[in-house]
Amino acid sequence: MDILKLLEGIRFPLLDKLMQAITFLGEETVFMAVAIILFWCVDKWKGYYILSVGFVGTVLNQWLKLIFRVPRPWIKDPSFTVVESAKSGATGYSFPSGHTQNAVGTFCGIARTTKRNWLRWTLILLALLVAFSRMYLGVHFPSDVGAALGMAVLLVFALEPILRRAKESPKFMYGFLGCMILLALAYLAFLLLWKFPAEVRVMDPVTQISNYDEGLKNAWTLLGCLLGLVVSYTADRKTGFSEKAPLPGQICKAVLGVAILIGIRVLLKKLFGLISEDYIWNALRYFCMVVFAGAVWPLSFPFWARVGAKKT
Repeated sequence: MDILKLLEGIRFPLLDKLMQAITFLGEETVFMAVAIILFWCVDKWKGYYILSVGFVGTVLNQWLKLIFRVPRPWIKDPSFTVVESAKSGATGYSFPSGHTQNAVGTFCGIARTTKRNWLRWTLILLALLVAFSRMYLGVHFPSDVGAALGMAVLLVFALEPILRRAKESPKFMYGFLGCMILLALAYLAFLLLWKFPAEVRVMDPVTQISNYDEGLKNAWTLLGCLLGLVVSYTADRKTGFSEKAPLPGQICKAVLGVAILIGIRVLLKKLFGLISEDYIWNALRYFCMVVFAGAVWPLSFPFWARVGAKKT
């Protein structure tokens, strides 16, 4: 707590707002947006890579949270104050830090694949700032941040050569996707079969969901995403879509595609909510979203490649 107490003493409103803005870069929304833009507009294999780092990292992160069940700093020490605006995004257990995991996996993953030194170091700096912001805001211990940072860096370096090989071998890619699905299934089985203490099922007053239910929801979501990724990769093998397009086409492709994807997410949430509150429907919702992003929307790419193209 000593480091957190030290950071607590240097807080002031303007820096609080700046750290809150920086910490947003570790949100799941930012990770998904960056991965999709890479997949659609830059290099689809970089998109596969960032998605893989994110999916594997999320499973491991969620698993560790439920194994160690470390309370948040202000719960462990009631005398410690947290920046109130950060509390709503800091639910569940503390160890390890999910925001740090997302930010380091995403930004350092891109840094690993770029040849531009200025971009590489800018991305690394952003990742480290997100990690620091979690401690400054008082929502994570240094051990939470350090473990998440180390795990994300390990995945960045471990998965890059795997995805490089998968690019050359469809069988290897299917094998890799199969391993990720098995990991997600193992996490789901852990949640369904393990005898957790009663505290894990206590409802959080902020989110109105227990740590157990949050983990179960994430397990089904990840499984749906990974199954959707298998369908998307299979479709990509048949169509071999190109990410290239003139700048106007890229902008239209990205903005309209993301808008439709958000619409699908909202619509399916309401539709499936009318059917059942079971989290298995969350798997189906994210399966549909990933299939749209990886298999359906790329069918429009030849059109966007002509938007803004110079006439010859």
